[in-house]
Amino acid sequence: MPHNRPDPIPPGPGQESVWDYPRPPRLEPVPERLRVVFDGVTIADTVRGWRVLETSHPPTYYLPPQDILPGALVPAGGGSLCEWKGRAVYFDVVGPRRRAARVAWAYPRPSAAFAPLADHVAFYAGPMEACFVGEERVTPQPGGFYGGWITSRVVGPFKGEAGTMGW
Repeated sequence: MPHNRPDPIPPGPGQESVWDYPRPPRLEPVPERLRVVFDGVTIADTVRGWRVLETSHPPTYYLPPQDILPGALVPAGGGSLCEWKGRAVYFDVVGPRRRAARVAWAYPRPSAAFAPLADHVAFYAGPMEACFVGEERVTPQPGGFYGGWITSRVVGPFKGEAGTMGW
């Protein structure tokens, strides 16, 4: 175990430790309702989402494009590469009065292990008005780079906080 890896917080009843998540990451369906609110509007609402579980990260949630409000996403150009999922494309999120740049992403042609994520969209929780897993409002993963959603059901510490680059 690397010397800079933190001591995981022991999970309580009904909780998961992000340190028990695998690497490479695992994909699993989400049985709960997922919602994203931006600029006073629910722009995404689904019970057909997926989550990606990766060591030291809170889950990243992906919502099917059919359950996203038409016109709420505008292609932002550019992209990035994930060693596990493939090449991502980015979107601006548009509401009635506001626009947030490059705050959502998708994998149009993900790797075989992540094929169910094709065109599903993940949102950074921080720039949104609110994101929910079930009825619980999430907290954004720290650091601004990763897109995990923290709920009371996951314990860390989480990658993204200051001093976590070497995890």
